[in-house]
Amino acid sequence: MKSKTSRVSLRKPPTSLISVDRHGHIEFVNRAACLLFGYTKEEMLGRPITIIVPERMRSAHMAGLARAAYGETPNLGGKSVEVPAVKKDGTEFPIEITLSVWRGHNGFCAGAIIKDISERRERDNRLMRLASQDTLTGLHNRHQFLNEVGGRLSSGESATVILIDLDGFKEVNDTHGHATGDALLQAVGVRLPCLLGSGAIVSRLGGDEFAVLLPGIGDPLKAHEEADRILDAFGKPFQLGGLVLDLGASIGVAIGPAHGGEADELVASADFALYRAKDTGGGCWRLFDHSMRSEAQARREMRDALRRGLGNGELQLYYQPQLRLATQQVIGFEALIRWHHPERGVLAPGAFLPALERSALALEIGSWTLDEACRMAAVVNGRGHRYKIGVNLFPTQFRALNFPDRVAEVVTRHDIPPECLELEVTEDVALADDERSMRTLERLREIGVGIAFDDFGTGFASLSSLQRFPLTTLKIDRGFIRDIVTKPSDAAIVKALVAMSRDLGLETIAEGIETVEQEVALKTMGCPAGQGYRYARPMREADVGTYLFGLKHALEA
Repeated sequence: MKSKTSRVSLRKPPTSLISVDRHGHIEFVNRAACLLFGYTKEEMLGRPITIIVPERMRSAHMAGLARAAYGETPNLGGKSVEVPAVKKDGTEFPIEITLSVWRGHNGFCAGAIIKDISERRERDNRLMRLASQDTLTGLHNRHQFLNEVGGRLSSGESATVILIDLDGFKEVNDTHGHATGDALLQAVGVRLPCLLGSGAIVSRLGGDEFAVLLPGIGDPLKAHEEADRILDAFGKPFQLGGLVLDLGASIGVAIGPAHGGEADELVASADFALYRAKDTGGGCWRLFDHSMRSEAQARREMRDALRRGLGNGELQLYYQPQLRLATQQVIGFEALIRWHHPERGVLAPGAFLPALERSALALEIGSWTLDEACRMAAVVNGRGHRYKIGVNLFPTQFRALNFPDRVAEVVTRHDIPPECLELEVTEDVALADDERSMRTLERLREIGVGIAFDDFGTGFASLSSLQRFPLTTLKIDRGFIRDIVTKPSDAAIVKALVAMSRDLGLETIAEGIETVEQEVALKTMGCPAGQGYRYARPMREADVGTYLFGLKHALEA
């Protein structure tokens, strides 16, 4: 027994045919044409062809027909044109019409083959919308936004471009899922147009970046007002399906034509300003100035040179010893990156690391650093020693989703005990995404590697964070050590940190020890370990063995 299945007919719709005499009256019409226009055959025969022509176009149509009847136009045979037509009920719709003319027994005649192209037009319009609209929010996409900006600038009109990057959106995505993230983007796509009014053109450029075009606005004060309004709007939480979500914004503003006479240039200027806003911590707006462009260019050139340097082997890790203060025995080393620049000599991190912020190159260099440090750990611990190697992490490296897996892989590949690797992260980086950082740190501790809070006391961490986070080491910032002998307040802070760290079972390392007096003060407070120029400057890998050998003999003497 055959199963019944529904089939979609592939038969083409019947062709509509109409012919008219020299006066424009309908002489012939087939059934398909009657159905298309909603008339009976009797209602169409003998009637002027203008019954299917929109009223606004009838005079032009009849004039053209008259010229054709008197032979004033070339042969139209086979030429198709798209024109509007009208049904009996007044509905207007698009048709494709192929005309032909001939001489019959009664003189001039004209015929038309007519196709309803409503579906094709709707499909074309849909494709046009897809080409110009963001499918998630319905706002303009990047291509259409640039067209809008370019159109204003080419006409000589002033225009302000505002770029908006959502602060905290990634955390919403990670915590609540992409469906909630998409709903949040749609909510932003509603809030911004409602806030700014019909005169503003709002676009989603991609990801969590939105853009606003304010046509006719060239006054920095007015741009200032609009940027403040947007920041204030993001001060109100978004409520989605029972969730109350807080979202901030960082904003870059550029005014054309002063900051860019073409669309790409003006949007790039706003992007420079946005970078500056995010670089200062986010939650603010910045207006473009031309120094930003030169700074950005310098960063790009620095990143390009660093990428070449990484490939050419110009980057090296230097190692600074960490010692037990009571016995002067080495317990580990901090790995510190140096760049052997072919023209500028050996560069410390402060000369080039700022160029890597939020750059994909930071992941490459961070991965290389981790691999080199683990290789070094295998070298120095090859004879039963247990020196730990501390590695400073880039923020983007620490926040990478697969970072714990990467750590586990490199520890296994170099066959080192996990406790010989200690990952140093600043408190600001760890606390910027509290819950996610906690999960990352917990996974790292499960692997067995150490976790150090670096430069503690210079960020916004509370003392309670030392108890909550799975740390192994607290590194006291050199800024407190420098004046520990002369400033009672610094001494009190260090003493409290040492005591608390000890009570929590953490190793404490004081950074930047340079004098005997500083060392004595730290010993008196009970600080167990330290590093600094008092003991050794950062050294090449080749010098580490010599240093350890010399220190051993000095202690035995």
